[in-house]
Amino acid sequence: MELALLYSGGKDSSLAALLLDEFYDLTLVTATFGITDDWQHAARAADALGYPFETVDLDRSVAEAAVDRMAADGYPRNGIQQAHDHALETVAGGEFDAIADGTRRDDRVPNVSRASAQSIEDRHGVDYIAPLSGFGRHAVDRLVESAFEIEVGPSESVRKADYEDELRVLLADRHEPSAVEAVFPDHEQTYVHGRRGE
Repeated sequence: MELALLYSGGKDSSLAALLLDEFYDLTLVTATFGITDDWQHAARAADALGYPFETVDLDRSVAEAAVDRMAADGYPRNGIQQAHDHALETVAGGEFDAIADGTRRDDRVPNVSRASAQSIEDRHGVDYIAPLSGFGRHAVDRLVESAFEIEVGPSESVRKADYEDELRVLLADRHEPSAVEAVFPDHEQTYVHGRRGE
């Protein structure tokens, strides 16, 4: 079965790829709004892990609505969820039998409710899989440490291909550069450089 895994080049989506690999023909897919060329970071990580890679184009108006919501809210959660929902819907409408992401049990955002997952499956005729949904952060970190060579650092300095970087750029453009610091809290990101021991 052909499965598209939403892929950022970070630890969660990379671990999800390892867990799904035995059961599906995987393609790692980075969804992009076309605001930056950050998708290339995910392409390099996918190549280092040995998986096929594709990009899918998202509707820029969804990104614009997401950053306007972030600016109004003063935090990123709802805007990032909008972007993730749009990416899942877009990939689900493609040629794959199943779609997946790297959401974990304790993720606040993005997340996919049971009702949303069933709706995607029913409307698009695909399976939705969240292979990390039973794993907490510490369990993921231990598995990742044994499996990958990773880089860890502040969001603004670790290059990856999730929605956040594109949304940061658009937020600064549509509002003002200081809006990025006001909306996004400091947090760390990861980037996978390859499998450990290879």
